[in-house]
Amino acid sequence: MSADGPMRGLLAPLGTLDRRAWAVGGGVRDALLGRPVTDLDLAVEGDAAAAAAQLGRAHRAGRFLLSRGFGGWRVQGGDLGMTVDITPLQGAGIAEDLGRRDLTVNALAVPLDSPDEVIDLHGGIADLAGRRLRLVSPAAMRDDPVRLLRTARLAEQLGFAIAPETVAQAREDAGGVWSTSGERLADELGRIAALPAPHRAFARMDELGALGALVPQLEQSRGLEQSPYHHKDVLGHTLEVVQHVAELSADPEPVFRSRAPRVAAALAEPFADELTRGQALVLAALLHDMAKPATRAVTPEGRITFIGHDRLGAEMADDLMRRLRVSTRLREQVARLVRLHLPLGFLVHRTPLSLRQIDRYLRATAPAEIEVIVLSVADRLATRGPRTTESSIARHLALAREMMDAHLTLIDRGPVRPLVAGDELAEALGRRAGPWLSELLDALREEQLVGAVRSRSQALAFARGWVARSPSDV
Repeated sequence: MSADGPMRGLLAPLGTLDRRAWAVGGGVRDALLGRPVTDLDLAVEGDAAAAAAQLGRAHRAGRFLLSRGFGGWRVQGGDLGMTVDITPLQGAGIAEDLGRRDLTVNALAVPLDSPDEVIDLHGGIADLAGRRLRLVSPAAMRDDPVRLLRTARLAEQLGFAIAPETVAQAREDAGGVWSTSGERLADELGRIAALPAPHRAFARMDELGALGALVPQLEQSRGLEQSPYHHKDVLGHTLEVVQHVAELSADPEPVFRSRAPRVAAALAEPFADELTRGQALVLAALLHDMAKPATRAVTPEGRITFIGHDRLGAEMADDLMRRLRVSTRLREQVARLVRLHLPLGFLVHRTPLSLRQIDRYLRATAPAEIEVIVLSVADRLATRGPRTTESSIARHLALAREMMDAHLTLIDRGPVRPLVAGDELAEALGRRAGPWLSELLDALREEQLVGAVRSRSQALAFARGWVARSPSDV
């Protein structure tokens, strides 16, 4: 079948290879769809390392080993213009290689020596035209359970439907999702978190049975009734919170107004595991209520509660992140956000807040002040039950704006410079340095911030009074 020319220019830089090779996978799919291609997969006969070396030399590009198991190499940089991943053929020939792939739209190959020809053995061209995702073989997801997540991501990314028989097969195989490595699952979750509408991809995962298999607490959240302040069950609420987090990350202006550019820039900053701060927040939003099934109770008056779901949820999120083998920084951030998603809502009932109260909240949520505020807003926007009033939502958003403004104002002002150094304080008080000193310095910083202490003598007087009021073992 003819490719009608979309691959010719893309493959031109690869013409230096002296062996049979085929462009395969997503790059071919995207080129045929008219989408930009920056990454291309090559299947080669023989030694992939030698092919990578040859391509690297021809384009003054770097190369490195991707996978010892599959013998894959990556070539990038120089004047190549794209990233090229090279693997040996999987099987005796290109037909067997394509038969081992996941979806028909990814099981297309274009020979380097015939760039206007598309090898389509499984109906991938017809599925591209029909905008549907269909498995190459019934065993595809059992062979590689990451494909459960990838299928959901591609459906959202491409705007394709998932064929009913593929959905049925996925639901049959979803229980084996954890039979692959946590790192590969985490990588695919990160790709979903980076989508403009990750909640829709997570809903696709749920349709395939993969969401609840990956995070059993989310399956337990299905149909779990909440208080009259909620309009959805726990699972529906969770996906709506993810939606609001993604929308606020893309455009914070409706909530944070003049501070929106600063908020958007912060959430776009690289964080960990190739995720931005906003994308890490998406993962936290997905898990923020994961402990509700374990903590649900009903009072004698009939009121539904989930007391402690923030603390237990943080522990559960930490365990899940460990199983996914993400970095310590990402694991701790997700657990921190789950643990801290409630306090801002409690503070709404105590407004107006003093600068002292605002500062204590911000210090308690550091170093994730912005993410915690955004998550709290997303959680509130996704809570619109029959007992919810628009005024209660408005008060929450107003406090969130106030907190965000205070946080950014304090950043611009810079750290509070202590009036007395810690060692001087210990000497003046006749005490050995210890944990008490850090507590005292924190208390002094707060007094300086609110203007209650303005001089060295006032600082020393406050310190003496603080020590006198503190337990003797501090």
